Amino acid sequence: MKPLSGTGFAIFGAALIAISYGLARFAFGLFVPPIRDELSLSSYVIGIIGSLPLISFLLATAVAPVITDHLGARYTAVLSGLFGAAGLALISRASGPLMLGSGVFACGICTGLMMPALTAAMQATVRRSLHGRVSSVMNAGTSIGVIVAVPTVLFLAGAWRHAYLSFAVLAVLGVIATWLLLPSVSRVVPADAASPPPLGELPWSRLVRLSLFAYVMGLVSSAYWIFAPDLVVTLGGLPSGVTGWLWLAVGIAGLGGAVVADLADRNNPPITQALMLMMLAASLALLAASPANSVLAAFSALVFGLAYMSLTGLYLMTGIRLLPGRLSMGPVLPFMAVSLGQATGSPAVGALVDGFGYADAFAMFAALGILVAVLSPFYPGAIAQAEEEASEEEGGLQAAYDHQLQNEEGEPLEDPLEDEDETSAATS
Repeated sequence: MKPLSGTGFAIFGAALIAISYGLARFAFGLFVPPIRDELSLSSYVIGIIGSLPLISFLLATAVAPVITDHLGARYTAVLSGLFGAAGLALISRASGPLMLGSGVFACGICTGLMMPALTAAMQATVRRSLHGRVSSVMNAGTSIGVIVAVPTVLFLAGAWRHAYLSFAVLAVLGVIATWLLLPSVSRVVPADAASPPPLGELPWSRLVRLSLFAYVMGLVSSAYWIFAPDLVVTLGGLPSGVTGWLWLAVGIAGLGGAVVADLADRNNPPITQALMLMMLAASLALLAASPANSVLAAFSALVFGLAYMSLTGLYLMTGIRLLPGRLSMGPVLPFMAVSLGQATGSPAVGALVDGFGYADAFAMFAALGILVAVLSPFYPGAIAQAEEEASEEEGGLQAAYDHQLQNEEGEPLEDPLEDEDETSAATS
């Protein structure tokens, strides 16, 4: 079968990310109210279950590079899809917290394996000059998946089991498409690429600061992802169908996050990190202050979606820049930190909700977000390997990928796929 073009790969990758991230991972919060009521679960138990896919995501992400190198991109993506289909099917049949937890844990494994598999396939089949753009489109798949989940809430109100069964069917279709369209190779590193810097020469202070900011962002955002729909239903008295519009706003605003993150990297990352973290905190405070007002709740969701996706995109670019030549670690490190923060925050929010109520719990997390936003001048905005040329260097996700592979002189490595295209064009 003919390999996918750059545009085709971007669209297909976004579809797989929509299933593995949007449906298998982030859609869970949307269904917390009916799941909690039917299975008689406390907020603390929901918080524990909400942290399980984040823990399994961390475990899967840690071993994903090794699995991808041994199985190749196609089989790793198929394995990811199988975990997603099984997890979503388990959730649809859950009769108690154990079965529900097993399902969301399997979904976390699906999420952790999918992006490394797609990145490996992209690096093997897509021209390097398109890696940044393709990655941006695939990253937007999370928002697309969240948007896709909305009709199931609007038209299947209370029928969360049927909704998750339909998600499982989509995951199976994704597995079939993956088997047919993705290459079986793992990521390819050219022989003339310079070796990555030794571990001792890595900018550890910047990496630690990036990880801490990403961790706190994940911690603060966990309150919204897991408990925002339950807050407007329980505290605000809004009907369950309103939560669908809430997630629709998150998904739509999240699509703009990729653009904001790219602009931020080109201008002043620390200032943008501060602004977006303040917006993230404001979305929590606004929702807790006016949970009964559907218009303000939807506005808070817009603010949250834009801030969250902008921050994850910014952290992605910074991680790639700080780890040149380490294709498997640059994009993964900040996402692992975000997930660790979410895994920590989810049960903490559940405990605070049981002890103090939704309003106070959300206010505490919003205050934490504001406090850390004040420390944003410490965010690693400079490019470690070219600080003296930072003012002249192109920014954005594409530039970050361009400097992943370098030659012995520190110049971006020529892309063999582009050379093949030029040769083919010349001969024809």
